[in-house]
Amino acid sequence: MASTEGLQAFEEENLLLSLPKERGWAARYFYLYQDFWCPSTHIQGVNNFQKHFQAKHSDVLVASFPKSGTTWLKALTFSIVNRQHFSSSENHPLLTSNPHELVPFLEFIFHADNIQDKLSYLSNMSEPRVFGTHVPFPSLSNSVKDSNCKIIYICRNPFDNFVSCWTFFNKIKSNSLPGVKIEEALEKYCKGIIGFGPTWDNMLGYWKESIASPNKVLFLKYEELKEDTHFYVKRVAEFLDCPFTEEEESNGDIENIIKLCSLERMKNLEVNKSGTVDRNIEKKYYFRKGEVGDWVNYFSPAMTEKLSKTMEEKLSGSGLSFKTCS
Repeated sequence: MASTEGLQAFEEENLLLSLPKERGWAARYFYLYQDFWCPSTHIQGVNNFQKHFQAKHSDVLVASFPKSGTTWLKALTFSIVNRQHFSSSENHPLLTSNPHELVPFLEFIFHADNIQDKLSYLSNMSEPRVFGTHVPFPSLSNSVKDSNCKIIYICRNPFDNFVSCWTFFNKIKSNSLPGVKIEEALEKYCKGIIGFGPTWDNMLGYWKESIASPNKVLFLKYEELKEDTHFYVKRVAEFLDCPFTEEEESNGDIENIIKLCSLERMKNLEVNKSGTVDRNIEKKYYFRKGEVGDWVNYFSPAMTEKLSKTMEEKLSGSGLSFKTCS
């Protein structure tokens, strides 16, 4: 009789053979799975997440398209919900752990076998549990969609998002894969061929849900969060039903959280300068510039026109828009 692991490997291989595939960026191929493009190494994790994860009503999910400010929002969210347990002083976990270790991606938790060990780990986490995901809204586990858990989604102007994706994936790619030129990468990006993409579908799934269920999904833009971080830290706390008190505000607790989670602060911590996290990605690669409008240093006029037209086509009529000029 075949082992469970052997049977699962056989099923996964047959699944991959049945899926459309395209040449990837950091991965050799992306597979079209449940209407989004996914590296083969992530499909098992997504599948197990859908089958086995049991959401609790107190859970918080930080959702995003890759390279949209995920690391920053994870740090802010973790600090907001745990502010009664940890002050912004020397004992805060963010000073000794990477945000992705404190707020793990659900599809990566379930990436490997030993499902029962994973479930035991999850059940022993202190509440409220805070998780991350890049999975599009329709492919979240039913337990997430059916529970009262809260989802905070962050997106980013596709121009800056593309540049961040291109630089990041060229850094983490296997040495056996060639680097992707920026023009070729943009072609794939506009066609939606990128991990957890198309970008527009990922954003619009959460955008529409935030309109239909505003108590369930809070939709944020990276640019707005960066422009008025104080306002949105308060907004996140209110959304999560743990608003800041007048005393906390007067004590400077919001400013302390913003300072603790700033890109420069996290980038310069020893814990984020070396070592790996998630799928053996070097921690330092998660902290680049974090600037708004840096895309102008990379785009040619033809590239600008191409992405502008794609965005106009894909986002038309949705009510979701971004500034495309510098």
